[in-house]
Amino acid sequence: MDESEQVSKVFEKLGASPEQASRMAKQLVKRARQQSELEKISFLEALDRLMRLSIGGAQGDFDPNFQLISKKSKKS
Repeated sequence: MDESEQVSKVFEKLGASPEQASRMAKQLVKRARQQSELEKISFLEALDRLMRLSIGGAQGDFDPNFQLISKKSKKS
């Protein structure tokens, strides 16, 4: 079972349909790979961050310290 399939199972347990869970999992894994390269962190660390954010959001939790990381927000 690859990362996307494992993440998909988590989303299903949170109430997503199998199709939704699969789509979200693929996007989340792709984003984790992007973040790991951008931030020079391990893929697992990036995946952990995004999974915690996703699960917290599904449960209605909000992290007031969350900051979006994007190339557009960084000024040279």
